[in-house]
Amino acid sequence: MIAQLTGTVLTAGATECVLDVHGVGYLVFITPSTAAGLRPGEVATLHTSMVVREDSMTLYGFLEPGEREEFLLAQSASGVGPKVALAIVSVLTPTDLRRAVQTEDVRRLTTVPGIGPKGAQRLIIELKDKVAALGLDEPAAPDAATEKPSADELWRVQVSDGLQSLGWSARDAEAACENVAHLVEEDPDIPIGKRLRAALNSLAKR
Repeated sequence: MIAQLTGTVLTAGATECVLDVHGVGYLVFITPSTAAGLRPGEVATLHTSMVVREDSMTLYGFLEPGEREEFLLAQSASGVGPKVALAIVSVLTPTDLRRAVQTEDVRRLTTVPGIGPKGAQRLIIELKDKVAALGLDEPAAPDAATEKPSADELWRVQVSDGLQSLGWSARDAEAACENVAHLVEEDPDIPIGKRLRAALNSLAKR
């Protein structure tokens, strides 16, 4: 089991990155908040979880250990695999998930792609006794001023690909990009991870 990787970031998109560790490039699937903190050419440490299947070994990585704990905890609920777990971590911070489960906030949980009312109720029942410490050490959000600006076409592709990988349709993804375009115009330096989270929030409010 690979629990942590430290290496140079070769590429960093909205949902995945490649980390060079002593000449070996690891493809790691990531969340928007992790994407916001990665810079190509810089050294980064990711807290990872490896999911092993008969035909694949997939790495999921997080800058904050709390997100990895949330990812693992979500999968302890029946019917939740790594794709849905990553969607949960992408939409809800560890604190958000803890509060939603503890307060039985079905509506908040169903903002996650792939989670319907029945799935939300199942999460509440199965995780209620497990989330007490989740998010208690959650750090402040990354500073948007540290992210370098990208071309308009590039961020739209990254956000659209990220949304579609989480289960939204291409039409929904395009609409979400339009919903957050004004944020990019107001602050061209806003990180891609924050753009994706804003797009997710805009879809959840429909």
